Amino acid sequence: MIDLHCHLLPGIDDGPATMDKTVALAGRHVAAGVTCVAATPHVTWEIPTRASLVAAGVADVRARLAGEQIPLEVTTGGEVAMSCAADLSDDELSALKLGANPEGWLLLEAPLEVSAVGFERIVAHLQDRGHRILIAHPERSPTFHRSPDLLEQLISDGALTSITAAAFSGQFGAEVRQTALEFVERGLAHSVASDAHDAVRRPPGLLSHLEEAGLERFVEWWCVQVPSAILAGTALPPAPASFPPAPERPRRRRFHLR
Repeated sequence: MIDLHCHLLPGIDDGPATMDKTVALAGRHVAAGVTCVAATPHVTWEIPTRASLVAAGVADVRARLAGEQIPLEVTTGGEVAMSCAADLSDDELSALKLGANPEGWLLLEAPLEVSAVGFERIVAHLQDRGHRILIAHPERSPTFHRSPDLLEQLISDGALTSITAAAFSGQFGAEVRQTALEFVERGLAHSVASDAHDAVRRPPGLLSHLEEAGLERFVEWWCVQVPSAILAGTALPPAPASFPPAPERPRRRRFHLR
């Protein structure tokens, strides 16, 4: 399985504080059946992570894991906050894409603030600049709790979603679990990731949470096929026959930042 959202790098954000803790987190990934992880530290004004720092951190982690003989592939990425995304250069955004693939996808954090507005404008602005958007944990965003139709429209306009696996087993509360299941029913879930931060408090895990929710039939698509296509920048594979199709809606007038 491939995990496209994990705070694996040591000493950068609220993930592991040390390389030893990164190694412990990597070991938990392997034990959970994950073979490839995208290191996606926060990119915010408060945590101004740059792509060069991510690349250097990934190189260090790869070397340490090789020395420890931990069979986990690690690639680059970043979880970019909407508050700073529009102000980053196109070169920086491309370097922060998952797998550092210029033709790939940028992981954009769904706003967790109750009062957040304008997310759709940021998405449209980034798309107009040529960036493809993967929305991180929309099921935990008050914006999409209030307006799931907005998420549906963003998907109609070309965005994809990454649902946190633990949301399906209720680890973020009943409302988040229900929202995640609703997104599945409406065909609005494209991939599942761990958003792991450490080996204990926010540990990795994909399959166990999906099995608990009775969704293991989608593991191959959510955790292997779609992530592979996202990293490669290729077309998404067909969804399983039992997966609800995303509703087709007419594209609306795009929002632009002024």
